[in-house]
Amino acid sequence: MKQDHIRNFCIIAHIDHGKSTLADRLLELTGTVLKRDMKAQLLDRMDLEREKGITIKLAPVRMDYKGHQLNLIDTPGHVDFSYEVSRSLEACEGALLVVDASQGIQAQTLANVYLAIAADLKIIPVLNKIDLPASDVERVSAEVISLLGCKKEDILLISAKTGVGVDKVLDAVVELVPPPKSSVLPETRALIFDSYYDDYRGVILYIRVFDGSIKKGDQIKMIATGAPGIALEVGALKPEMTAGQRLEAGEIGYVVTNLKTTREAKVGDTVTLVSSPATEQLPGYQDVKPFVYAGFFPESNEFYQELKDAIEKLSLSDSALQFVPENSPVLGFGVRIGFLGLLHMDIVRERLEREYNLDLVVTNPSTDYQIILLSGEQIDIQSAADLPDPARIEVIKEPWIKGEIVVPQNYVGGVIQLISARRGLQKNLSYVEDRAVVSFEAPLANLLTDFYDQLKSITSGYGSFNYELDDYRAEDLVKLDFYVANERVDALSVMTHKTEADRLGRETVAKLKEVIPRQNFQVALQAAIGGRFIAREDISAFRKDVTTGLYGGDVSRKKKVLAKQAKGKKRMKRFGKVDIPAEAFTVMLKRD
Repeated sequence: MKQDHIRNFCIIAHIDHGKSTLADRLLELTGTVLKRDMKAQLLDRMDLEREKGITIKLAPVRMDYKGHQLNLIDTPGHVDFSYEVSRSLEACEGALLVVDASQGIQAQTLANVYLAIAADLKIIPVLNKIDLPASDVERVSAEVISLLGCKKEDILLISAKTGVGVDKVLDAVVELVPPPKSSVLPETRALIFDSYYDDYRGVILYIRVFDGSIKKGDQIKMIATGAPGIALEVGALKPEMTAGQRLEAGEIGYVVTNLKTTREAKVGDTVTLVSSPATEQLPGYQDVKPFVYAGFFPESNEFYQELKDAIEKLSLSDSALQFVPENSPVLGFGVRIGFLGLLHMDIVRERLEREYNLDLVVTNPSTDYQIILLSGEQIDIQSAADLPDPARIEVIKEPWIKGEIVVPQNYVGGVIQLISARRGLQKNLSYVEDRAVVSFEAPLANLLTDFYDQLKSITSGYGSFNYELDDYRAEDLVKLDFYVANERVDALSVMTHKTEADRLGRETVAKLKEVIPRQNFQVALQAAIGGRFIAREDISAFRKDVTTGLYGGDVSRKKKVLAKQAKGKKRMKRFGKVDIPAEAFTVMLKRD
């Protein structure tokens, strides 16, 4: 195909604004998929994606329309996967910005628009769901115009569900999206914008060729990781894999390789040929670093090997997943896993439970901290239990994020209060028509638990939130330990700011009192910073009335029996073990 007849574009939008439904209609209109093979959210292959109604893994597809080759990438809309979105945008020349005509512009819409502008893409605004009774085309059009600076007639009005106006979208892509720029280097360079592991075929790369070409049987090499491989098959997705002879400059397609793990071919890496290697890689590659960590433990220790095998299989296709073995005196053997964010963690947990039939205990999510010791050495810890002796520590740094919240104007006061309650700093307040954009900075650890839920309840569901990692800042942080029956439970330890430690300690022991069952002896629940206890709750013992068999007689008989019972309880308290249920390890996820 000639380069001037190729159009590479993607669809960007907030979650649930109709990306995947629009992709379905485009596939139908171009005849890429027959009517009888059509099903809703065709490009969302995972059951989880269909159930949650969100795109988790991006999917490219090639369509033919009016003599042009259209390559579409359906990108994820969630903030956790913004690096994947940025790589997909680099592979395209244009973007369809889909906005829900009833909800208007949301935080992720703004974030993705900034990414598209940074990638210098031609943005085509599309208002979706105009058939809904709640849609307000005038208001949302005004928002889009003030955001993009476009004219009202530039905005396409469609209903992806009914198919109204979708043909105009295809015409706009052909007319407005520029064709790929001609190749500048003789050597081959292609950008990997996604990769996954197939049990039967090995690692499959989704690539955009910028210079040269890749054909079947070529010896290939990744520039960043240095991993060599063979292109066993090349072709395009229509949307099923359709093998071809070669992929030329400007085209988007797939390469089946003989690699064994996606760690050798990471998203953002550059593919070149061994015979004439390129030395300069395509810009924008970075090692994706997880910044949310949680311990995953099997319900029973006998399933530890199954859990380890399952995570190793998952990590073959998810290069962002990092894990290390962990051992807890209470929970036994498990694995500590790093994630890109809370949604990523939720998806991995559900996949482990469904696809591998595992019952899991997941500890409270935490972030990583940079510790600078008095000796000048710097160490990173992912769990409060790994904190070295405080006497050796000079400073503890925690990650801060830059965030943006988009809300209707009348909710601004509640949102600013929520930010300051999480030790956040409000930086800027701007308006897009009748919506307010609140920019702020906050410590990541304070947003990990229920920040998003509280934002939704304060804003009656209208607030949306987007963030990116900023830097690490030195704060007055302490390690908060929890003791159950005088035994420290490391899996419950958390890092917290000194000013919040007392409140968090009191709240947590009160919640532990609700979830830990009563025993035959009294159980003390305590929160401590170092050697100082700051909160305590007692779970009272079950009490059997041992005096029921006594009737009449002297009161000393009764006292004798009760003293014997008290002695037995004391002995039981010394040797008795408290069984801590799985819910106790997630009490902090529900802070209130």
